[in-house]
Amino acid sequence: MSAEPPSAPRVRTFVALDLPAPVREAIEAWGARELADPALRPTPADKLHLTLAFLGHIPESDVERAAAIVTAARPRPVPMALAPSPAAKPPGRPRLFAIDVESPAAVELQAEVARELIAAGLYEPETRPFWPHLTVARVRNERGRRRPRRVGTRPGELPQALVHTFDSVRIALYRSNLRPEGAQYVPLANLDLPPAG
Repeated sequence: MSAEPPSAPRVRTFVALDLPAPVREAIEAWGARELADPALRPTPADKLHLTLAFLGHIPESDVERAAAIVTAARPRPVPMALAPSPAAKPPGRPRLFAIDVESPAAVELQAEVARELIAAGLYEPETRPFWPHLTVARVRNERGRRRPRRVGTRPGELPQALVHTFDSVRIALYRSNLRPEGAQYVPLANLDLPPAG
């Protein structure tokens, strides 16, 4: 990481793959039915994405370097397919529900971008393997505690219309502004990705 004074402005950032709008809207429509349990806080359509690397709070002066790495990626098709059933993480007392994403191209792109970010001192890789997924809901905490509530009705399977292969539309660097009503994601840089075929 860059040597910056403690008081230097910092920006909470992450790199992600964006989904086509129709896919995001279809997931949100499914969620209106299947993520209705009061313990759940569904992810709005405009916040659905596949995170490749969470950079955390980086110095504002490093944003330009991170953006340059994202936009220097080789444009290529990134097809992906959603698992039919959302996964509870952890299974017993979940904190979130996510949809696994099958995408060798996303795994390859994540490795390439992570390698460049690490070399630039902008990213500390996680110890666990990369997990391609979409977080579709988080579980609210019990009142006054950090423990997640119990989810009475767990979400059912995705409609058949969503269980197909589609292409990511872009890779982007986002700024995450934390607010009481939920995080706001602001794109700082992006690179459009071509469709397969």
